[in-house]
Amino acid sequence: MLELIAIIYALIVWLIFIKFKLLPWNIKSQVACVAVGLGGIAVLVFTINITTPQSNDIRVMNYVVEVIPRVNGRIIEVPIEGNKLIHKGDVLVRIDPAPFEMKVRELTAKLVDAEGTAATLQSEAAVAKGATGQVLAQLQLAQTRLKEARDLARHGAGPEYDVQSFAAQVAQLESSLASARAAEAKVRTQLDAKVGADRASVAAVREQLAQAKWELEQTVIYAPSDGYVVNLQVRPGSYAVSFPLRQLMSFVELEQRVIGFYDQNQLIKVKEGDRAEIVLRSRPGKVLYGHVESIIWANASGQLQASGVIPTMAPEGTRAPPLKYAVRFKMEDSQQLKMAMGSFGEAAIFTDSMKMFSVVRMVIMRIKTKINYLVFKLE
Repeated sequence: MLELIAIIYALIVWLIFIKFKLLPWNIKSQVACVAVGLGGIAVLVFTINITTPQSNDIRVMNYVVEVIPRVNGRIIEVPIEGNKLIHKGDVLVRIDPAPFEMKVRELTAKLVDAEGTAATLQSEAAVAKGATGQVLAQLQLAQTRLKEARDLARHGAGPEYDVQSFAAQVAQLESSLASARAAEAKVRTQLDAKVGADRASVAAVREQLAQAKWELEQTVIYAPSDGYVVNLQVRPGSYAVSFPLRQLMSFVELEQRVIGFYDQNQLIKVKEGDRAEIVLRSRPGKVLYGHVESIIWANASGQLQASGVIPTMAPEGTRAPPLKYAVRFKMEDSQQLKMAMGSFGEAAIFTDSMKMFSVVRMVIMRIKTKINYLVFKLE
């Protein structure tokens, strides 16, 4: 940028003093030209670096989804190709569903059995209630006879043996009544044990069946969005493992982010919505247009790591340079989003301050995009 401005200024001086000789070229004019040139260039550079800040560190980033299976099994089909466009919902991988289908059938049978068992609880409760009533009636009869036998024995009209016999019968029936009531309470507890509208036993099997069906659905892995797979190595016969460190593939989404990193004092005038021009080395001759979507006012130098050591400043002379702040750009034309992932380039932001200097930055950006056609290497 400095070289271009200096060349333009030198051209103007040459035209005025040498070519057309509009002013005399002497020691005074020479000193004045140098002083005015240096001062003017300094003012111009400092001004446009604030009003139209520019960064040489612009990156095109894509979201990458690490495809990890949710279930274990042998892969039977990979119906995609690497580096080919895949639409959202397309099948990426199929895992052998046979073990999961067998588990679903097994739990389906268990659910039918559990529902049948739950249906018999009503009849079991009625039987238990009837048994309790029958024992209670027998107990009441035995208690009445015991009372009569005691009255007769007290007046000498009956044997003491009858009193002992009826007393033993009452004790036996009281024990039977306690057992009958316990059996009735057990059935009643099973009837009252519900999860929602289902009995507890039925609900447990139903949840196991739902889990088995979900696992069966996970045997087919679908594309989470439009994108493509890079470095596809998985093949039919491979074994998929539900483990975070055993990804099947990396799925690159088409959605892109354009991020620029600016020096901290360059963003004084920048705000969200400011217009931006972006030049990428992968697209020479093209100027892409967008605007500032957001500024991330945070970087790693402002964070302290949790530890048992008291934070301290770096020794004098070893302090690292201040880190830059990231600016996220939103492209205006959807067609411009089809950029190569990982592309580097430059970007200029045009603020609302001193717009007359924007022309200088626009000229510089267009020159740089032409320079991107040049490949500086011999091998």
